[in-house]
Amino acid sequence: MITDGSILIAEDDAALRGSLKSTLETLGFSVATVASGEEALLELRHAECEVLLLDLNMPGMGGLSACKRIRTLHPKLQIIVLTVRDAEDDKVLALDAGADDYITKPFHLLELTARIRTAIRRIRTIASSIPDELRVGELRMEVEQHRVFKGDMEIHLTPKEFELLQALMQHAGKPLSHQKLLTTVWGDEYGAEREYLRTYVSQLRRKIEEDPAAPVYLLTENYIGYRFRNAE
Repeated sequence: MITDGSILIAEDDAALRGSLKSTLETLGFSVATVASGEEALLELRHAECEVLLLDLNMPGMGGLSACKRIRTLHPKLQIIVLTVRDAEDDKVLALDAGADDYITKPFHLLELTARIRTAIRRIRTIASSIPDELRVGELRMEVEQHRVFKGDMEIHLTPKEFELLQALMQHAGKPLSHQKLLTTVWGDEYGAEREYLRTYVSQLRRKIEEDPAAPVYLLTENYIGYRFRNAE
């Protein structure tokens, strides 16, 4: 059966889990559900899905720990965190654990479905009309293979780290605004979530720079956004 996308819901609230499953299936998605992080890990061993809706406040291993493990095992999976926590520090923790997106409860169904559709659209089209290889200085990106090298050493990136680095390398030498980067990497519904960029830029610098405190590749453009160094 052709669907609009495949979703796994990891949520310990049975009423919310059932309501989301019923609504999303009505909208054309294929939906599976689990009640814990441990069950999500087991489900993902044999089930293919494009988006994981992951509650942070679950019993057992907890949402953050589950997010970290799932991100490591399933690097291309789009993870949207659902939580009642709305502090910026909590958002940064979720993103640092490997989440692609963050929605605070209670949420509007239209917003959630828009985020889901954006995530699915991106995962299906990310490689279209993109060069096979990007090079800037010692950095080399194999786009189709989702691999990045610095010299002869491979650098392991999460999917969102890879997408952000790709956007910057494709426009090497040109400043990209916060809004441009957010809409390019996360989707048209984004533009104000600068904590996403701060978290991922910090992570990228730790991985690609010799000295993250004095970057030579990923440069800050004050009051504008970020710029990748000129290709040489």
